[in-house]
Amino acid sequence: MEVHILPFKNLSLYSRQKEFYMKRVAVFIVAVFYLSVSLSGQHDQLKYKAYEPGFYQQVILKDVRKVNQELNKKPQEKHLVMDQSGIKLPDNPDDYTQVWAQPNLSQGNAGTCWAYGGTSFFESEHKRLGGDPVKLSEIHTVYWEYVEKARRFVQTRGKSHFSQGSQANAVTRMIKLHGAVPDDVYSGLPEGRTYHTHANMVKEMKTYLEHVKTAAVWNENTVISTIKSIMHHHIGEPPEAFEYKGKKYTPASFRDTYLKFETDDYVDVMSTIEFPYNEQAMYKVPDNWWKCDAYWNLSLEHFMELLNEALKKGYSVAIGGDVSEAGFSRNTNAAVIPDFDIASKNINANAREFRFDNNSTSDDHIMHIIGYQKFKGDMWYLVKDSSSGSRNVGEDSNKFGYYFMHVDYIRLKILTFTVHKDMFDSVKA
Repeated sequence: MEVHILPFKNLSLYSRQKEFYMKRVAVFIVAVFYLSVSLSGQHDQLKYKAYEPGFYQQVILKDVRKVNQELNKKPQEKHLVMDQSGIKLPDNPDDYTQVWAQPNLSQGNAGTCWAYGGTSFFESEHKRLGGDPVKLSEIHTVYWEYVEKARRFVQTRGKSHFSQGSQANAVTRMIKLHGAVPDDVYSGLPEGRTYHTHANMVKEMKTYLEHVKTAAVWNENTVISTIKSIMHHHIGEPPEAFEYKGKKYTPASFRDTYLKFETDDYVDVMSTIEFPYNEQAMYKVPDNWWKCDAYWNLSLEHFMELLNEALKKGYSVAIGGDVSEAGFSRNTNAAVIPDFDIASKNINANAREFRFDNNSTSDDHIMHIIGYQKFKGDMWYLVKDSSSGSRNVGEDSNKFGYYFMHVDYIRLKILTFTVHKDMFDSVKA
């Protein structure tokens, strides 16, 4: 057998090549090892991400909404209004002789004008009678008003009116029954909310009461407890006791020892030809849900004389009436009777009654008259208001939250007012 011996230099080359390839293999193996170790330590991660609308929301749904809006487009609603542009109006509150009143507040998205107008009236009365300025809670009164409405609903087996509306003298009645508290003790506003909104609360209460009526489950305690529970969720629970200016009170003791007015000292008046004058009768509107028949019915002349004399002697009055009129402007904040409706000389008890009877005069709104002035020979009244309509002028305007009402508007469209009995007794028919 023949044996071939490789030359030394070829052997050396082979060794070097073998060593080179072995190093590359070793590096590759190490790299694979570390990569596998690294990968084996990774896991899928989960995190919260803010929702970002995509093509479906930004394009498809946008097109759907656009087409639906066009298909369901309704003509813009219009209504007749008096053009008051160019008319010189007494629209500066500073020109009016005023009684003291708290700054006006918005009732928000709630049908509680009666509570705001009535409460403002009693705040002014408290100050007129020597008390320190106090801001009372409107919603404390609203809370107990709903309790009493639910009670009557049960007692009448569902025949009593249950809604957001009421009258100024409901404030008198609720303070007499359930006392009063300062607003900073019970505002009725959930945390974070600036304006009241009661629509959902009232819807829940009315739905529940309809169930009560349908099922004929007339347990008064159960019904009132449920109504309270609904209100606690939306406007909170009023306090049974509280501290104010370093003293402890209950709502009743606050009424009796801190507030200067007596609820029995107030009179409600109206003017209708349906009942005899100078006698008490019922004010026949749905918001007089408890069927109060203690309204003194006065002739229109006596009605106006009492109102004017009260203002001139430093009293104020809470008024109720119609604000859905062509001459009642949410732009100028002036309330007048235009001559295309009726001439001033023709406004009398019959004209007033005719409109109330055919529902062109309605019981819409409660406000608080806090001032008066003579302008171009006529009486005008400064009216403190809680509705949104008086706030279209902008918060920087001194007209914000006030109306300027002409005497003819009072004569034709204001149906009732509340006044202290001393003034009522002093102005005889």
